[in-house]
Amino acid sequence: MNAIKKELILRKGEMACQIDTVYFGGGTPSLLNTEEINSLIDLIKEHYNLGTNPEITLEANPDDLSASKIKELAVSEVNRLSIGIQSFFDKDLKYMNRAHTAIEAKKSLELATRYFDNISIDLIYGLPDLTESDWKENLDHTFDMGIQHISSYALTVEPKTALDHFIKSGKYQAPVDSLTEKHFKILQEETKKQHYIQYEISNFGREGFFSRHNTAYWKGIPYLGIGPSAHSYDGLYRSWNLANNAKYISALQTNSLASEKELLTTEDMINESIMTGLRTIWGVSLLSIEEKHGEKYIKEMLLQAEKYLEKGILSIEREHLFLRPESYFLADGISADLFLLKV
Repeated sequence: MNAIKKELILRKGEMACQIDTVYFGGGTPSLLNTEEINSLIDLIKEHYNLGTNPEITLEANPDDLSASKIKELAVSEVNRLSIGIQSFFDKDLKYMNRAHTAIEAKKSLELATRYFDNISIDLIYGLPDLTESDWKENLDHTFDMGIQHISSYALTVEPKTALDHFIKSGKYQAPVDSLTEKHFKILQEETKKQHYIQYEISNFGREGFFSRHNTAYWKGIPYLGIGPSAHSYDGLYRSWNLANNAKYISALQTNSLASEKELLTTEDMINESIMTGLRTIWGVSLLSIEEKHGEKYIKEMLLQAEKYLEKGILSIEREHLFLRPESYFLADGISADLFLLKV
């Protein structure tokens, strides 16, 4: 806490603009009590230009959210919860090696909705034992609880994790792409019926409940990351703090930062605009790229996009390049195909 507070003060000159969102995420920020959370927000108010109606989100797992904890958070300055539900079935939670149970998942939501209007939950699809009916039941329970925002991701198996070990040893089945795609289509169909907007490939929100914080990432707005391994972006440079807690704290005790940074090339910036823009309902602004970097880059990108435009997978409207929602499942491959090398 002391190191994080010191970093906030040391870096106050990096964000002269108005701060509209604060996000407590990664690890288990729900371990912080109300006094600790508010002390960080008070420090932001003191040294930064915090807006009058900021979105302040805190990530939490269901097993962290007891009745007393939720009441405690409700009197803090946190006004949005992001809860890592993942699934309402114990078999799925066990497969993913999650610490909470299905009962805890449901109970945490029942309690949270009494005190918070703005709640997002995470759901995972693509599990090999997740039937289509079970996946629909996960979604139906979410709708019934009145949850206004869903972040839903396909299961990915990271190297050297417990799941990776279990799959390699034959204890668990590996994910199957065709089933994952079916789950994704169901997700799109069912959320649309319930008036959610798929404003980003993995994010679905009702009107007025989009994540303002994550939207800023996708739109290329500068952000400041505080804490071990946190990343920052100022429009030209990307920087990141060391992940080692001890080194991070030690550096700040001497009023220095344990961080590294890189200058983004023109190609880096355009490729990131392509990668993030195609994932959203706002698309890639061709005019913005042309104004910042020059017409030759637009010509090169559109040349590579031609085959997708001809097939109707991509479209150009109002000087923006869009990926059709029915092709969202292929977004990563299409984005990579449009990436620019040095022109």
